[in-house]
Amino acid sequence: MTKSRAADVALPFVIFTAIWGSTWIVIRDQLGMVPPQWSVAYRFIIAAAAMALVARWKGESLRLGRAAVLPILFLGFAQFCVNFNAVYLAEQHITSGVVAIIFALFLIPSTLLAWAFLGHRPTSRFLWSSLVAIAGIALLFVHEFQQHAARAGEITLGIGLTLFGMVGAAAANVFQAREEIRRFPLYSMIAWSMAAGAAMNVAFAFAMTGPPVFDSRPGYVLGLLYLALPASVLTFSLYYPVVRKIGP
Repeated sequence: MTKSRAADVALPFVIFTAIWGSTWIVIRDQLGMVPPQWSVAYRFIIAAAAMALVARWKGESLRLGRAAVLPILFLGFAQFCVNFNAVYLAEQHITSGVVAIIFALFLIPSTLLAWAFLGHRPTSRFLWSSLVAIAGIALLFVHEFQQHAARAGEITLGIGLTLFGMVGAAAANVFQAREEIRRFPLYSMIAWSMAAGAAMNVAFAFAMTGPPVFDSRPGYVLGLLYLALPASVLTFSLYYPVVRKIGP
């Protein structure tokens, strides 16, 4: 990557990392009377509408054609349904700090999938560093199990859900970087993918928990808007251009 290209990546990376770093705390507050599946659905209904406005503001058409349908459905499922439902559900079983630490491994599945599907071979330094990181987090898990032996099954479920969500996000990232996907207008693609994900989340929420439940508490509403707008619309507006820059 050239110096100018690295500079284009660095600032957005700092911004969306700072915002995403706070979402673990906000998500924890969302876990109350509203089932997490409905909270995810509300988040992306709002985010999809806002992202469509961003796409129009950027001068992009929302008409992407039939060729975009399957990519939209895949991104909606992997990034905006599987990933976020898994994280919200995981936080019912393990602390937000543990979820965040596990997500620190996000670069590993992303890199391995990029190697498999984009031909981006990782360096030996990266592979050895990844092993060290995995070993360190594994020791954290051992400590967690020792401290809370009675909750071993619940902790295992939380870790498994987090890993599942992380792989979903990694798959979406690599898919977004593919050449045939990069030809679609970015913000329109994100808007439709969020809309598809929102529809899947609504169906999942109905199937798992029944009719919609909403919490009118100001903290819940403000948290929902924070997760939908800065933490979804703004961050993905910054994040996916970075993904496309470092693609093939």
